[in-house]
Amino acid sequence: NRPSVISTDKNPAYNEAIASLRREGRLAATCQHRQVKYLNNRLESDHGKLKQRIRPVRGFQSQKTAHNAIRGFETMRMFRKGQFRSMVDSLAGGSEARFIGRLFQVFVA
Repeated sequence: NRPSVISTDKNPAYNEAIASLRREGRLAATCQHRQVKYLNNRLESDHGKLKQRIRPVRGFQSQKTAHNAIRGFETMRMFRKGQFRSMVDSLAGGSEARFIGRLFQVFVA
C-alpha cells in the first residue's frame, strides 16, 4: 500500500530523497509531496511524551540500556492508546495483565 501524499517540513534533503525513490520506482509519480511546516506537528508532538519519561532518568549509560528503556516506554504507551486491544482481547480474555503474563511467561492471578 503506497502513500498518495507525503508531508514533510521544508528541509531540501526530502526533495532529493523523494526524487530518488521515484527514479527507483519505489514511489509513484502521482504521489504528492507537501512541504508545509505544521502538517507533521501531530506526529512530532507524539515524541514529547517520550521525552517527558526520559528526562527524569537523566540519560542512559549505554546504547543497550537506552534501547531497552525506550522500547518499554513505547510499549506501555501503545497499551494506553489501545493499540494492542485486539491482541489483548483474543489472547488474554481482555486483561492486559494476563497478556503481559503470557508474553513474558509469568503467572498473573
